[in-house]
Amino acid sequence: MTSLNVLVAVCMTYVILLFGVAFAADRLSSTGRTTWLRSPLVYTLSLSIYCTAWTFYGAVGYAARSGLEFVTIYLGPTLVMIGWWWGLRKLVRVGRSQRVTSIADLISSRYGKSNTLAVCVTLLAVIGVTPYIALQLQSITLSFNIFAEADPVSRPGEGSSAFWVAGGLAVFAILFGTRNLDANERHHGVVTAVAIEAVVKLVALLAVGIFVVWGIAGGLGDTLSRIDASEIGVWQVDHGRWATITFLAAAAFVCLPRMFQVMVVENDDERHLRTAAWAFPLYLMLMSLFVVPIAVVGLEIMPKGANPDMFVLTIPLAQGQETLAMLSFLGGFSSATSMVIVAAMALSTMVSNHIVMPIWLNAQGSGASVSGDVRSVVLYARRVSIAAVLALGYFYYRLSGGGAALASIGLIAFAGIAQILPALVGGLFWRGATRTGALVGLTVGFVLWLYTLLLPGMGAGVIAPSVMEDGLFGFSWLRPQALFGIDGLDPLVHSVMWSLSLNTAAFCIASLLSFPSPLERLQGAQFVNVFDHSAGPRGWTGSVAQSEDLMIMSQRIMGAREAQEFFHSEAVAQGSRAYLPEPNPAFLERLERELSGSVGAATAHAMIGQIVGGSSVSVEDLLAVADESAQLLEYSSRLEAKSAELSRTARKLREANEKLTQISLQKDAFLSQISHELRTPMTSIRAFSEILRDTDGLEPVEKTRYATIIHDEALRLTRLLDDLLDLSVLENGQVTLNMGQGRLVDILDRAVATALTGTDRALRVRRHRGAERIALRTDLDRLSQVFINLISNAQKYCDAADPELTITVHDVGGRIVVDLIDNGGGIPLDARKMVFEKFARVSAEKAGGAGLGLAICREIMQRLGGDVSYLSGQEGGAFRVSLPVGMEIAAQ
Repeated sequence: MTSLNVLVAVCMTYVILLFGVAFAADRLSSTGRTTWLRSPLVYTLSLSIYCTAWTFYGAVGYAARSGLEFVTIYLGPTLVMIGWWWGLRKLVRVGRSQRVTSIADLISSRYGKSNTLAVCVTLLAVIGVTPYIALQLQSITLSFNIFAEADPVSRPGEGSSAFWVAGGLAVFAILFGTRNLDANERHHGVVTAVAIEAVVKLVALLAVGIFVVWGIAGGLGDTLSRIDASEIGVWQVDHGRWATITFLAAAAFVCLPRMFQVMVVENDDERHLRTAAWAFPLYLMLMSLFVVPIAVVGLEIMPKGANPDMFVLTIPLAQGQETLAMLSFLGGFSSATSMVIVAAMALSTMVSNHIVMPIWLNAQGSGASVSGDVRSVVLYARRVSIAAVLALGYFYYRLSGGGAALASIGLIAFAGIAQILPALVGGLFWRGATRTGALVGLTVGFVLWLYTLLLPGMGAGVIAPSVMEDGLFGFSWLRPQALFGIDGLDPLVHSVMWSLSLNTAAFCIASLLSFPSPLERLQGAQFVNVFDHSAGPRGWTGSVAQSEDLMIMSQRIMGAREAQEFFHSEAVAQGSRAYLPEPNPAFLERLERELSGSVGAATAHAMIGQIVGGSSVSVEDLLAVADESAQLLEYSSRLEAKSAELSRTARKLREANEKLTQISLQKDAFLSQISHELRTPMTSIRAFSEILRDTDGLEPVEKTRYATIIHDEALRLTRLLDDLLDLSVLENGQVTLNMGQGRLVDILDRAVATALTGTDRALRVRRHRGAERIALRTDLDRLSQVFINLISNAQKYCDAADPELTITVHDVGGRIVVDLIDNGGGIPLDARKMVFEKFARVSAEKAGGAGLGLAICREIMQRLGGDVSYLSGQEGGAFRVSLPVGMEIAAQ
């Protein structure tokens, strides 16, 4: 039997190998030879960080206890990769465009750069991952204890074993995850090491499975027969638990800090998701392929009471296969250590960037250029946070008794991390989501998860038995596992149902009741419409920064050698002979990206901004400026549109006011004119009728002349009254159209003859009769009235020595139009707007009339469905009559 010392030596050799792989990958990355490091295969294998000791050891125990329910752990991520890869693509695009370093950084960035929200997410992540750390401790401790049974002299106690494992993992994670400050860059060394571990644990599990099926069970047929005879092979589905655990696995796959780290932060090319969409489900299928056979055979051959979580390790040992058992141990060790390394790296970044660095910056009175090594502050913060996280995991392991099944511990962690999901998904797809809604939702979900699942799962000593039985403060509806009086549910289903449903409801309601800040609205647009707004990050438009100040600050964050090499390489790239580069916007962008890996994107931007601005700027000032800038960006287009709209409205109001003023003047003039027009014929009629009445001995010729004057004046009066009545009828819509069929050429013939008959002044009319042979269905008399009025106006007002009117008919935009253009001086520009108004007369001195003709024409054409307008751009007076689409019925 392999001794514990040999096992430790193998582990140390394996760790050294991983360090060598990581170191080689980092060296290749630094030289630019990263073709295979950036391959979709490495990216897909890095996602195997999802498969921790839970899936390596605990899946077999899960199957032994609950049958095929273990499949849900693999089904959730598979559904996400196959059915929601477009959502993952959006998440990756947001992460790259916003330069986020963690899931807390992403949610903080979405909701107005809120550090309070980032702190809440960080605390939730730390507490939620704590049971997961305990799970890794338990799995490694159990596997160590199994091997230690062969070496009773050196066998440690279970408690001390867990302590030393926790300490060893902490040291390992610190050495592996905090060797340098490059959290925003790609960790090619870590990712490559994780990919190697993915292969190791897959090979180990497949090797054990192949040994069990063909080495113990006697082949595939015999194995299937054993499965059919076992209780595990019975298809029993608890629909509530299946749906809940599948959902939790899917949510954890997206929200776990370690998964976000490898899936989003470490992503080099979002096209890798296309490969991972089928390759990672294939990996999960291979990991789960032999779970049921190992569980079934283990229950048959292992002693009664043996821990099924360790069947992957104990079966080879029981069969004397020490090499296979050692490989199995390395598979479990790889599963646990890879999870701890990446999770600790992600959590330490969150703690240092969102808790430690803001506190440290606020404690410094003179901004970024104060004395002190920022690099050491960040490194110490990350190392201490790793140790604290491992300590929390150890204490949870001790408080929970260390005897719970691995699967149950993992599900508790999944339920806690899933509380991030509403704020995350809402931020990606709902612009109305607000910081207040995210805070309220996270708080409600976290408190309910803590009260209904985490604390009860830590043992009876944490929550008093009276609270479990009678509820908090004696209220039965506040019992942790029968909240609001609903009992009989599985504790996990009960907790997930209440925590996530109330989390989501609180998130939505608080978002609807609160109003987002300008920066939230801006970030909401950039997140929801990331494929439209995924241009490069914000840039520096100018700088008064001195390279020396930037160098001093960078040395304290990056380290002296790294900062000097970076500045020198930038100077060489600029073609400068000086040692320091010119602080242009492009250089500042690259420097900001470099620093963001150490202290986070927001802090790096703020620190450079302090030097660029030449003075110390407080965090409050920076947020105020960000809010103002965001407000300008958010509303600039809207304000421009509103300004243009207001300008158009003001212009229209001025035009309307001018028009009303002209109409008022015209009305006054009309009242005077109409009085004159009515008084003149009435006076003539009265005067000549009195002459005829009172004068005796008038000659017949004189009587005829006086009677003719009276007749003409009466006709003039009648025409005026007819125009007024006709216009009134048309405006009130009381006119009855007499529809009939006719030809346009005939209408124009009649209009020309009527308008020019009996006139003293000749007007030559030029026409193209061939184009006028259009059959119409309309009110022929009304249309003729329009043409008569327009032709009469041309005869009266054309001031050319040889008056001429040209009538043309043609098609404009699918409508038949008739243009009437004379060769006179036309209508003055200032009179064109009013020419179709009532009482308007261009030249009352030159020709009589009350100015109602064109107003009547406009009303007639509107009733006929057409239009009449003044045609600008012509030398003389020009009018266009547009016939409606349905008026012409055929062209001949």
